[in-house]
Amino acid sequence: MPDPLLGLWQFLLAIPHLGLYVALGWAGYVIWLGGWIVLQKREPAATLSWLISLAALPVLGFFIYYFFGPQRIQRQRLRRNRTRAALPLLPSGLSPSPEAIELASIGQATTGLPPTTATAVHLLVDGAAKYQAVLAAIAQARERIHLEYYIFEPDRTGTALRDALIERARAGVQVRLLLDAVGSGNLKQAFVQPLLDAGGEFAWFHPMRFHRLWKRPWLNLRTHRKILVIDDAVAFTGGINITDAQDERLGQTAYRDLHLRLEGDVVRELQLVFIEDWAYATGGKPLALPSRTVEVGTIAAQVVVSGPDSPWESIHRLQVSAIHAARRRVWLVTPYFVPGEAARMALTSAALGGLDVRLLVPKMSDSRLVTYAARSYFDELLTAGVKIYEYGPRLLHSKALLCDGNFAILGSANFDHRSFRLNFEVSVMFLDTALAERLTALIENECGQCTPVHHDRARPLWRSRLPEALARLVSPLL
Repeated sequence: MPDPLLGLWQFLLAIPHLGLYVALGWAGYVIWLGGWIVLQKREPAATLSWLISLAALPVLGFFIYYFFGPQRIQRQRLRRNRTRAALPLLPSGLSPSPEAIELASIGQATTGLPPTTATAVHLLVDGAAKYQAVLAAIAQARERIHLEYYIFEPDRTGTALRDALIERARAGVQVRLLLDAVGSGNLKQAFVQPLLDAGGEFAWFHPMRFHRLWKRPWLNLRTHRKILVIDDAVAFTGGINITDAQDERLGQTAYRDLHLRLEGDVVRELQLVFIEDWAYATGGKPLALPSRTVEVGTIAAQVVVSGPDSPWESIHRLQVSAIHAARRRVWLVTPYFVPGEAARMALTSAALGGLDVRLLVPKMSDSRLVTYAARSYFDELLTAGVKIYEYGPRLLHSKALLCDGNFAILGSANFDHRSFRLNFEVSVMFLDTALAERLTALIENECGQCTPVHHDRARPLWRSRLPEALARLVSPLL
């Protein structure tokens, strides 16, 4: 041991009652940090997980919680632009069930976004279909283009989209690009500068605040939303980011994913979500919200948002409520499956009640910890009668919930604690038989390419059972 360290060690050993002082210091640390965590009033399981983890890591635990622990976000919402009129634009001739009306009411009460309609909804499967549709729509833009993304890589796909935006900006179209500071961290100023030079605008969502030590950084609170709105007439949303990793034309390992192209009044609500996020990220004056379209579509739709700026966990709440309201089937597709108690009870109750309950997940996600945590719930689900399918070898990245023959929720939110509580997410809730039929055919095709999970599957202790059990312990923190 070097002399300075040896001297320090001998000095510490010479302090009378050192063990007592250390014990008192540790106790004070636990009480102080524990009080901070308990006052957050989170789920007991998550609170206890944080307490146990941080008590075992004196000092270091404080920094972990400071940077990664849950936070509440306060921000001004544009409620003056929102209406609470009950079911204002449901399609004529549609007689929604009491369950559908209740779900719409929950969505409106928790988000302020009322039910509306779409005139057209296109399912875009995989990146190639999404990027082709996006580039074609951007080329037709005449007034404004608004984009908000979690991941925007400066690769071939990202460069092609940036160049399309530059061309439209030079033509006088107002272009605004909002990117998550962590998800798009590979993107440098030099990549964005040509867009700014062409007249476009750019902002980071939750940039790091390490230089402001008196404020907790937003390291763990990200916008996971994927929103593109063009001329207030066409919108895109779903699970596909801007990256070569999601274009199957560029590699056989590209994610299997799903996106939406929307037309109709529902576009206005996605525009409002972007406007709120842009005003929050830039600190500027809110942009003007376009007037409501006169045309009423035939597809009932409702935008649902959630994030750490709301205590309601709107998307989580609606998914659980939809599962409880189902009468025939519940099909869930998600890349990250880490359910809370309410969601787990809803799925198992539906299966025990005789419904056709299916869970479609990737054979191996891009997070081994999340994969193990998901598999720790399989035995309970299988026992209840849930059919589980693992998709591979490509990573399944689609996010969809299909209930009965006419109800669906599609968007950016995974079925895990991070999406339900930490990320800013956006989904669209639909009540439409034709759309449900298209989604049914898609999911059935995916299941046909999957490996069904059975009770008698091989589960070695060291490679399966033990990692799954350990991952489940930290699942409330994922």
